[in-house]
Amino acid sequence: MANSLFFDGLLPKLNLPPVELKLDRGNGVLKVFDVLRKKYVTLTPEEYVRQTFIAWLVNGLHYPQSLMANEIGIDLNGTKKRCDTVVFNPDGSPFMIVEYKAPDVAVTQSVFDQIVRYNMVLRARYLTVSNGLNHYCCAIDYNKNSYYFIPTVPDYIAARNSFTCN
Repeated sequence: MANSLFFDGLLPKLNLPPVELKLDRGNGVLKVFDVLRKKYVTLTPEEYVRQTFIAWLVNGLHYPQSLMANEIGIDLNGTKKRCDTVVFNPDGSPFMIVEYKAPDVAVTQSVFDQIVRYNMVLRARYLTVSNGLNHYCCAIDYNKNSYYFIPTVPDYIAARNSFTCN
């Protein structure tokens, strides 16, 4: 069904590998199955990016689905916020935060500011932002109190085994 929606012009072509999404049209609302939350959610442009990106992380970059969660609540200076996706280390500590935007939303400095604020609480090693067309990832080096943009979202095994800053 996802392919027919793409060809009908309802879903934009993303800069991600194609994926078959599990869709449902109940009560006149198009929903997509969120594999991490294990429930159907409304298919918004941002949700389309999220589900396609998660499929790429799991199927293309070997991120363990069991270590990923969507809509993780945090308390940021007394305000409740939600991280779009968090990838955890096996010990439960945050490894990567991913923030999604709809394909027609530009990835700007304010988007990075948002994810950096979330990371003040979580202290993840990697921060990733995607609108489905452009993907940006930076590695945080807490020992040097610095960060480095890296050319692409790293493969999970490589990211776990090394701190790539080049």
